[in-house]
Amino acid sequence: MSPTAPNVYDAEPIPEAARAEIDRLLQSGDLFRYTAPEDAPVALLEREFAVMMGTKYALAVSSCSAALFLSLEALGLPKGARVMIPAFTFAAVPSSIVHAGMTPVLCEVGENYRVDMNDFMAKLPGIDAVMISHMRGHTSDMDAIEAACNAAGVPLIEDAAHSLGTEWHGRKIGTIGRVGCFSFQSYKLVNAGEGGILITDDADLVARAVIMSGAYEHAWKKHKGPQGQNDPELELAFGRWQNKLPLYNLRMQNLSAAVIRPQLPEVARRVRDGRANHDYVAGVLNTSPWLTVPDPLGPEERAPDSIQFNLQGFETDTEARAFAEAASARGVKVQIFGLSTDNARAFWNWQFIPGDTPDLPQTRAMLMRACDVRLPARLSREDLDFIASALLAAAEDVKSEVRAYGT
Repeated sequence: MSPTAPNVYDAEPIPEAARAEIDRLLQSGDLFRYTAPEDAPVALLEREFAVMMGTKYALAVSSCSAALFLSLEALGLPKGARVMIPAFTFAAVPSSIVHAGMTPVLCEVGENYRVDMNDFMAKLPGIDAVMISHMRGHTSDMDAIEAACNAAGVPLIEDAAHSLGTEWHGRKIGTIGRVGCFSFQSYKLVNAGEGGILITDDADLVARAVIMSGAYEHAWKKHKGPQGQNDPELELAFGRWQNKLPLYNLRMQNLSAAVIRPQLPEVARRVRDGRANHDYVAGVLNTSPWLTVPDPLGPEERAPDSIQFNLQGFETDTEARAFAEAASARGVKVQIFGLSTDNARAFWNWQFIPGDTPDLPQTRAMLMRACDVRLPARLSREDLDFIASALLAAAEDVKSEVRAYGT
């Protein structure tokens, strides 16, 4: 019997340990994070996530988009502030900047999906903040970016939605900037359907973010310092900002936290398996003259749950589309970022950004040939062989036809 195409869209089952807590919450109806006097599931999640990441503070919110927005607001940047982002990211990233009344500034990204440092440095003067997206888990040169931001006095925010478990020189991604933001959306390493969290060591910043997330009146008193202890610095910061900030009500509710918390002990295993899956398929794809998986940067230890590769020698969009169609016919869905209609990762579709679409030829060329295939950590070797073989065969189909008939 020939193997069938694997399902790459379903997440892993929610751990059994979540069930008792979910049942308790359903019985009590206690879903609001601030109802319990202490140790509500959301508060416990924040404490546990901060410990896992080695930071002082964490704030769980409704999405990673909410975390990015709150980070910008909590930095106290002025309206109209210029925030630089990579041109290869998801539409939620520039959207968070627009929501905050600020202006996205896009910098070029190379064929390896990382920030082009020459363009970054050329555009840094006059920038008020930098928001680096580790898009699809690909880490840019964080040594150079961190040094440049520090030298310029520009705060650095990490959009680590795709990078929970990734390390750079042994430092956890999300802990290099002033703030790190993570996602618990279903296609991420930890799945709550929706949800996000921000981490920081800055008491004043997290106090502002907590209040604006929706800690009205004195609900902020239920936010503690490291290890759930009282934190005088944090209490002073809350006192400074009481009644001085708008409330956006971006809170996480307890059911989401109950789903997330039992998954945190699974992160290391998912990272290990996801990296092994990615590297195995990458090795197979790199045997083709038509497909190339860019190498990671030296200091980077990734935590991938998908694979990206570039089409080589596909001279026309018609050929590239034919490759995606041939892969689909074999049961493997391929997204070519720049050729997928209305793709939210193609910067020319972010028409909500004020002004003309920027001229970014390097990023545009990459997106027109960059392919994306999901590779969840739960896939078996048989699943991986099916996917890799389908991709190799699809490329060979198209290029064989081109060789035979020309273009």
